[in-house]
Amino acid sequence: MSLELLRDKTGEKRIVRGRIGVVAVLVAAAFFALAARISYLQVIEYDHFAARSQDNRVRLAPLTPTRGLIRDRDGRILAENRPAFRLTVIPEQVDDMPGLLSALGEVVELDPKTVATFRDTLRRARSFQEVPLKARLSQAEVAALSVNRHRFPGVEVRPHLARHYPHGPIGSHVVGYVGRISESELRERDPRRYRGTSVIGKSGVERWYEDRLRGEMGLARIETNALGRSLETLERQAPQPGEDLQLSLDIELQSVAADALGDHRGAIVAMDPRSGEILALTSRPGFDPNALADGLEPSSFEALRADPDQPLFNRALRGRYPPGSVVKPFLALAAAAAGVIDPDETMFCNGRYHLPNVERTWRDWKPEGHGRVDFIQAVAQSCDIYFYDLAYRMGIDAMHEWMTRFGFGRLTGIDLPGERQGVMPSRAWKRRNLDEPWYHGETVNTGIGQGFTLATPIQMAASTAILANRGEAVRPSLLLGDNDQASPIEPLRLDDESLWQVTIDSMVETVHGRQGTARAIGRELPYQIAGKTGTAQVIGIGQDEEYDEDALDERFHDHALFTAFAPVADPRISVAVVVENGGSGSQTAAPMARTVIDAWIRQLEDEGELVTGRP
Repeated sequence: MSLELLRDKTGEKRIVRGRIGVVAVLVAAAFFALAARISYLQVIEYDHFAARSQDNRVRLAPLTPTRGLIRDRDGRILAENRPAFRLTVIPEQVDDMPGLLSALGEVVELDPKTVATFRDTLRRARSFQEVPLKARLSQAEVAALSVNRHRFPGVEVRPHLARHYPHGPIGSHVVGYVGRISESELRERDPRRYRGTSVIGKSGVERWYEDRLRGEMGLARIETNALGRSLETLERQAPQPGEDLQLSLDIELQSVAADALGDHRGAIVAMDPRSGEILALTSRPGFDPNALADGLEPSSFEALRADPDQPLFNRALRGRYPPGSVVKPFLALAAAAAGVIDPDETMFCNGRYHLPNVERTWRDWKPEGHGRVDFIQAVAQSCDIYFYDLAYRMGIDAMHEWMTRFGFGRLTGIDLPGERQGVMPSRAWKRRNLDEPWYHGETVNTGIGQGFTLATPIQMAASTAILANRGEAVRPSLLLGDNDQASPIEPLRLDDESLWQVTIDSMVETVHGRQGTARAIGRELPYQIAGKTGTAQVIGIGQDEEYDEDALDERFHDHALFTAFAPVADPRISVAVVVENGGSGSQTAAPMARTVIDAWIRQLEDEGELVTGRP
């Protein structure tokens, strides 16, 4: 039988028809899927893809705003924008990049770090985009590049505005500086507002008022080709310049304060007690903000940070020091207001003090003591024994309550970043922070501003202003005419308002009295200064040991402090001076304060705002 007879033609046809049906179904399904996808893209997602198509042809380019200026109270420039030049390279126009960089190095100064940064940026940039090589060129370098321009195809010298600080280190901590924005700073802010710019305020006023100084970004709609190359600017929305700021700072007084500190480490804060306006705020040593704004090399910046004198550290706001005897007028006033002492009450100071049932002896700074003293003479002569006893009788918690009302242990709220809170201890504070009980001996030490007590220069100046204003508190402020950014501070009221005058009289006696610790600066003054000296120990001295400055390393010497306001009849300036390891407050800090006060009073006299009877 032949094979042909064995074939089942009917079965074969059934198989073929089945396979054709499956293929037809698959083709139909694919067709319908394609039609659905096309409908989805053409109808539902039309707007989205139309916009993306437009982006391939039109690019939005950010336009950097001009940063606002910063001026002092008389309109003198503290921070400005100066024309500068940067060096850029267009990669696609360069045939031999290593050779170009080598040749450029003969004309302009290119350090290895700059070249390494350029190469890193080059790897991420498009070939037709300008890549920055050097942020700022000197005039000599610009001239040299202009003469040799034919040698460097693809190299461009681009003008731009760079931040400049005319007074350099004098206002470095208060004005601050701008620097390259970091990734962490971008994450904290809206990155879209910083497109087209690479700088941000890093410290001081530049940082605190960044949003006002920066301005608003502009936009340009630029037509591009398929490769992204710019062809034509279709539309331009101009950027909005940053706001110009005027500070209460007086740059001449700031310079006087810086000169007064000289080579000492420390801080001077001067403010108008009537308004809280900061007149001077200097911290030494300082730094050159222009070097940081230009982009300091990482190694140089690390060296600056590692400097043991800490030039980047704003001592006026962040330096916390034992206030020493500058707290004595406040404690005496608090004790009198609380009924612990009578201002006319006297005690005999023999130079030694003992607590009941305690063997330890607390000594006065004057070994033989001060004899019989009352409130005024205890402050004027800075009698430690009087305040040891006052503190013991008053108790630490009552001291804490009153001193915090004067601003100790609290932030002032100044419009600058980084202010640190001081410490005004109490039983609860020690238990919370050290998990230890409080001892009477610690109360005694607190009575002379030692122990756990810490304060910053700005807090001392603000607290002294409360005395000058007889209870009216003001918030320190740098922005001129804008000291209402927070709620008013509740004034400090006393049942016996005459205690303000007694306290002020004790500070006047400190400067102008025959036995006052600051009497040396009160000579031949045509006006009165109310002040208080302070000397704070850096290291503890044993009970049977004597303080020998010559035997100690300079950094273990006592801190010198002085707080004051003047003129007493019409207070116009409140000052706090802290000199690290400066020794005696009367010999070191007080003369600096007089220099600053006298400069400001003289300026007010010259402007006809004050009459002191100066010859």
